[in-house]
Amino acid sequence: MKVWKDLGLHVRDYRDELVLPDDQRLAPVWAVAGELGLPVFIHTADPVAFFDPVDERNERLEQLLSRPDWSFADPRFPSFQRLIDSLEALVAAHPQTTFVGVHVGCYAENLTWVGRMLGNYPNFYVDTAARIAELGRQPRATADLVARYPGQILFGTDEIPFDSRVYRIYFRFLQTSDEYFDHDLEDPPLMGRWKISGLELDDDVLRQVYYDNARRLVPRLAQ
Repeated sequence: MKVWKDLGLHVRDYRDELVLPDDQRLAPVWAVAGELGLPVFIHTADPVAFFDPVDERNERLEQLLSRPDWSFADPRFPSFQRLIDSLEALVAAHPQTTFVGVHVGCYAENLTWVGRMLGNYPNFYVDTAARIAELGRQPRATADLVARYPGQILFGTDEIPFDSRVYRIYFRFLQTSDEYFDHDLEDPPLMGRWKISGLELDDDVLRQVYYDNARRLVPRLAQ
């Protein structure tokens, strides 16, 4: 089951108040997902820079100028921290339900937080989708995170429609020790004007990230 970032940023109740992921009115939904063994893929918040003022100090300035609707630097929206705290409260309150925090839990900028979540909550997973720009500029911390929690990290790209060139970048990032290469096909790159370095993950770790973990969460994939 996929839950979009609308929950927390756009969905409002009858009082015109935003509904956050840990809203108690949604608790029965998460409980039933747990009973059914249905993993919940949840997108909470967005890159931290999207919540910062859109000015010359914002490293995603070009991206936000081209897509002003992606900026949440407005009092109408909760802060990034409030949203990410809501995600943790949700995961903690439903230990029998599996949650996959897509986009590295939506906090790839803070792998200490991601590691704490993975360590404290066995029901929490993350995927790599659309965040290798962040992961690849902190390769040692990323490789350490994957090595510590290989059973809770899923491969993902967020690439729709499929583009084999994008997959090659992801494979290069995960499998090689290459340094200083492009993380994006675009020029300038959408996610930031910097290069990334590869993780050179072991084969047994790659096997878990690429398919063992997904097959365990969704057994029918094995068929």
